[in-house]
Amino acid sequence: METLTDSDERARQAAQPKRADARRNQQTLLDAAAALFVTSGVNVPVREIALKAGVGVGTIYRHFPTRADLIVAVYRYQVEACAEAGPQLLASSASPYAALGQWIDLFVDFLTTKHGLAAVMQSDKAGFDTLHAYFLDRLVPVCAGLLDAAAQAGEIHPGLEPYALMRGVGNLCVGAGGDPRYDARRLVSLLVAGLQMQSASPT
Repeated sequence: METLTDSDERARQAAQPKRADARRNQQTLLDAAAALFVTSGVNVPVREIALKAGVGVGTIYRHFPTRADLIVAVYRYQVEACAEAGPQLLASSASPYAALGQWIDLFVDFLTTKHGLAAVMQSDKAGFDTLHAYFLDRLVPVCAGLLDAAAQAGEIHPGLEPYALMRGVGNLCVGAGGDPRYDARRLVSLLVAGLQMQSASPT
């Protein structure tokens, strides 16, 4: 059996902090890019992302050589964040309905990136379709879990389809960034409020 020499072990231990630092740097970049995509759109200058992340522009290009690479990475990052947030919100919120509302708010932020993704990947339909399937596989079950919990608690009408709700939210958000008079988030909040049973008290 092959064994590690002392020098091999030192090299392995030295590499671990570097890998951890690289992961933290990448997460910081993705957090910064996601936040700016929501407020300024996916075409925000790279230097603004670098400034918010506290890194040099070259660092961004080392991780993400093209804007499309960055947008796809943020897209996947946000999908996973939304997927993980569902169970966490159910565990920490005052009620399942409150958790659903908070999750939908996160989903609205995510949709900003999704719409930008379609524009940058218009020449790669197969790649976009693969990402869209990944998005559905990860998030529809999470939305279903939130709806089921709220229905079982008697807070919303039972039998609501998670895909239909997500599609409705998405339709309300389409084009919102191009018209300052259109408040998509306000309309989404009205949609979520309409899910409540009449006998349920507002959360």
